[in-house]
Amino acid sequence: MSLQDAWETEARNWIAWARKPGHDSYWRFHRDVFLGGLPPSPARVVDLGCGEGRLPRDLRRLGYEVIGIDPSETLIAAARQADPTGDYQVADAAAVPLPDASADLVSAFMTPQDIDDLDAAMREAFRLLVPGGRIRTASVHPINSAGGFAGAPTARNARVADAPFEIIESYFETRRYRDEIERDGLPMAFTSLHRDLEDLAGPILRAGFLIDRVVEVPDSTSPPGSRWQRIPLFLHLGAIKPAA
Repeated sequence: MSLQDAWETEARNWIAWARKPGHDSYWRFHRDVFLGGLPPSPARVVDLGCGEGRLPRDLRRLGYEVIGIDPSETLIAAARQADPTGDYQVADAAAVPLPDASADLVSAFMTPQDIDDLDAAMREAFRLLVPGGRIRTASVHPINSAGGFAGAPTARNARVADAPFEIIESYFETRRYRDEIERDGLPMAFTSLHRDLEDLAGPILRAGFLIDRVVEVPDSTSPPGSRWQRIPLFLHLGAIKPAA
């Protein structure tokens, strides 16, 4: 099963998960860090892997002109239902049905680990951008997807501040993983690829971009000293398409 197919299978669960206020890291802290790294509006944005449309909706409220792209018909239908005047299209990030130089900004928020052919997607992003345009990505940090903390936190000691972080399998090996989570009565299975830092940055560089932003994002809402303030959860990479 491709990553695309895995996400289509979980589409209904993801819609419920993503839209519950405050439930996901997007609402608690991740969105604001990402938005803070974008060039100012107005700008034309192509959002690769828009899902049910929460990022495009926020971008539109901030004055951006957005086209949301996702291969899941279920998620695109949900995006259109929530934002009837928005532009949402079913397409693979590696084959976007838009002309060259369609965008000033390409965003890929929490999608690089879920795209089957990341090299092709980054080449497509390069094609879509005007010279001087920028790409901004957010992904699961490769340290996060490479390993985990020993011992689960408990209700009495949610911090487990001294728990060792373990990488059992190879950090360098690209491999599929599946996280099955249930929280607040909402189940969700995340099927993704662990890609190391080289395999996240390499496709951006090989496409012709120049990297201009690197941010490692911890869980800023947890108590000081907690486990996910010791290890980053997410990685934000940004790059610019050279003007000449």
